[in-house]
Amino acid sequence: MDKIRDFIRLLKQTYQEDNILLHRPVFSHREVNYLTECIKSNFVSSVGERVVEFENLIANYVGVRRAVACVNGTAALHVALKAVGVSLGSQVITQALTFVATSNAINYCGADPVFIDVDIDSLGMSPKALQAWLDDNVTVEAGQTINKHNGKIISCCLPMHTFGMPCRIKEIAEICMSFGIPLVEDTAESLGSRVENQHTGTFGVAAAFSFNGNKTITTGGGGMIVTNDIELADKLMHLTTTAKHPHTFEYFHDEVGYNYRLPNINAAMGVAQMEILDQILERKSKLAATYKHFFSEKGITFVEPINGSVSNNWLNAIILNNRAERDQFLQVTNDSGVMTRPIWNLMTDLPMYSMCQNDGLRNSRWLVDRVVNIPSSVPSIG
Repeated sequence: MDKIRDFIRLLKQTYQEDNILLHRPVFSHREVNYLTECIKSNFVSSVGERVVEFENLIANYVGVRRAVACVNGTAALHVALKAVGVSLGSQVITQALTFVATSNAINYCGADPVFIDVDIDSLGMSPKALQAWLDDNVTVEAGQTINKHNGKIISCCLPMHTFGMPCRIKEIAEICMSFGIPLVEDTAESLGSRVENQHTGTFGVAAAFSFNGNKTITTGGGGMIVTNDIELADKLMHLTTTAKHPHTFEYFHDEVGYNYRLPNINAAMGVAQMEILDQILERKSKLAATYKHFFSEKGITFVEPINGSVSNNWLNAIILNNRAERDQFLQVTNDSGVMTRPIWNLMTDLPMYSMCQNDGLRNSRWLVDRVVNIPSSVPSIG
């Protein structure tokens, strides 16, 4: 109990607030200026200069050839999966330790998730678990990876970089390549995270970022698909714009598309946010360093990125000894005005995904009993 009280005192001193949120957005004065300009231009919906500018800023920052802005991260993930060939009756390998949007995007395509365990240190998909499941459960026939037990095509692999910490994505990419499985990264939480100086989201065919209000930068809502495949990017642009052929006045749509383009008014906020991204990341790094020092003195594990990777420190986490300690920590902190939360329920523990294939998820269940997320906001930037 003393450790928890010391933690609460640290938070009160750090934030100088009575009620401390888990993660709140950070703004500069530029957001108001750009939003005002956008309103005055009358281009507030999915057509406007700020959308293109925001796409270019993200593409350049991540280091890809193209970026396609969407209304939110889930929509970005959905259409990315569809564009790489995830379809009705296929299966997508992913992790059960994730936010529900990862599995929902698979479901939107009419596919079923297959849940693979994570590594305890990265909290992300385990390459060893992935290799073991593939070796035991699939066969490659005529260039397609087939589940031996049900005959379904494995149409994609979808790992997620948990809390912004890169998983062992290079190893996962090599395994996917050896089996001919398209790799899409769920980078919803990892803008600013890198593996050996290569940004997350650049190891597979495509990736999807989120700019929800609690993310490192925000557009209110919003998402972005990134890719180095120009043909795929054109397909993504087409699908997210209701599959409408460009024309001055005719409305012709050649397939079922989606009204998924990011509005210009949201993109205006994103452009302003990109201008302070480096400052946000620097301050989040300092906060993480403070936490690391504090918890090391308390004998509590503070989750850090694995060797060779750099995290954006989007959402900090600690690992306690058992569920009882976890629950006590959650109760005392939240009762004291400090918002903390457990990690997500496993997807296999949700009714709509309880019957999906999985590999036992030993590490995932161990982590669910012990992980607590702690406040990760940074002071306002003026």
